[in-house]
Amino acid sequence: MYDLMIENARLYPMDGDAHLADARSLAVHNGCIAALDAHGPAREVVDAGDRVVLPGFIDCHTHALYAGDRMREHLMRLAGATYAEIARNGGGILSTVEAVRGATEAALVEATLPRLAALASEGVTSVEIKSGYGLSLNEELRMLRAIAALDARTPLEIYPTFLGAHAVPRGMTKADYVREIVDTMLPAVARQGLARAVDIFVEDIGFDLDDLRLIFERAKALGFELRAHCEQLSNLGGTRLAARLGALSCDHLEFADAEAIEAMAVAGTVAVLLPTAFYFLRETRKPPVAALRARGVPMAVASDLNPGSAPVASLLTAMHMAATLFGLEPEEILLGVTLHAARALGQEHCVGSLATGKRANFTLWNLPAPEFLMYQLGGLRPDAVYIEGRRI
Repeated sequence: MYDLMIENARLYPMDGDAHLADARSLAVHNGCIAALDAHGPAREVVDAGDRVVLPGFIDCHTHALYAGDRMREHLMRLAGATYAEIARNGGGILSTVEAVRGATEAALVEATLPRLAALASEGVTSVEIKSGYGLSLNEELRMLRAIAALDARTPLEIYPTFLGAHAVPRGMTKADYVREIVDTMLPAVARQGLARAVDIFVEDIGFDLDDLRLIFERAKALGFELRAHCEQLSNLGGTRLAARLGALSCDHLEFADAEAIEAMAVAGTVAVLLPTAFYFLRETRKPPVAALRARGVPMAVASDLNPGSAPVASLLTAMHMAATLFGLEPEEILLGVTLHAARALGQEHCVGSLATGKRANFTLWNLPAPEFLMYQLGGLRPDAVYIEGRRI
């Protein structure tokens, strides 16, 4: 006997394309999808009323855990300052570092819960959350413990990422800080099992290729998955090197070139596109979507939720912007928040599509078609969200 049966539904499995499946039902047992187009007894039967059923959305790039805000910096940008100028003058990431260091672990958790609730209300069932606003061993570990506490406080599946290489803290040289990350922070995070992946911000105002290689080689030796912020504001070649070193994803990519795209295609690296940051920073150079598409690089879409460049707790907004600003097709966007987002987290074997054996994370929508999510901006919510077969 099944635990749950969803009947009279329009299933979009997202198992490689966005076309409607012939299946009209979905069976759940022990928190996993037991069968599509199933028949048989179930402890609970839900008539979907011809609603659209999609896999739970995956927000695969966020900085959702933070304290304070950076509204003044936004006003400065509206007046003409650039993100890089603000960062070089002591603002940007370092201002959030001060706020996070001044907040208790409990306060960080409480501040983040409403942001996660906002994502869940739009059909998000899995969220990646990065550290990176601590920039010292104790503070980064504290952030990662807070992320673990969130995992226990919310039904969402949370994927923690260590982003110690987000910025250089005040009072340290970059060389000394990178050495601390490699020699002290990465081993400590590994020992405590607080992160699945390691990320780095490769940029003129961040870290360079030598830093990327040192951090990635150590992280890989310790068993971490690899991800990288690359080519957002300039082209340093970070995407090319990160892909060759085995990165699951390279994120942003506004300045990615043909060599970067080729490296991603060869390595199978996912391109995570972040249109909310592009919009919020009023950038003009778009990621090379056509070239990524032509080379077969899988593209994911994420909210980049953070206090500085994308204070947007809405994956649906990112999806809409991916269509209107970046020119992604609706099918690409749907894959970008399901199967390809799962792949960016190394989780495509267990989430990201409606497939037998995967976790029963799915949503029910009263829509004429899934493409409607890229048409209407605002006011859209799923009628039901299920995580491991339980309605949240």
